[in-house]
Amino acid sequence: MELEQAAHEAAGNWAKFSSFCWFRKPNRPEDWAIIYTHNRDSGLIDQSNAAVIEKAMKPFASDVVFESHDHWAVGHVDGFSIRVYKRGRITAAFKAYHELVERMADYPILDETDYSERESEATYQNVGEAAWRLKREFDLPADWQGEVYDWLSDHRSLENTDDRGGWPADDDLQAAFLALGYRKAA
Repeated sequence: MELEQAAHEAAGNWAKFSSFCWFRKPNRPEDWAIIYTHNRDSGLIDQSNAAVIEKAMKPFASDVVFESHDHWAVGHVDGFSIRVYKRGRITAAFKAYHELVERMADYPILDETDYSERESEATYQNVGEAAWRLKREFDLPADWQGEVYDWLSDHRSLENTDDRGGWPADDDLQAAFLALGYRKAA
């Protein structure tokens, strides 16, 4: 979408939200838009892109306000309000945001490094959660989760199929426990 059209559609968008109450209405609210980037249940791509967008918007402090709004279905939605027009002209903040949206239209991940780090961290956490039942059957060392994560990374698939990090199968976890020499609990 061209910048001018995007600005025209964004300005005052909050007025079209159903069941919405904005407690922090700025001067000339019709010149502002509310942009939601993620919510409580967002996947890793949305979380990563939200962090990149937030960093990109920080230099525009007078035209961007970070927001978190309660929502009955998803707990909360987070993003920011952005001044689209100032004295009838499109703001630099909105231009910067629009450039990010254009990048996401071409490729959905704004920062591969940030996304990859989030994916690795989520997968590491998922190893611990996936093993909740199986780990009671073994005598595990204190650093078992890291060892199992490394073994699975080298020997099995920890594919991220749902944008929440890789999730190991019980059979793969058991194979890792046995290969690492963990003994069955007595």
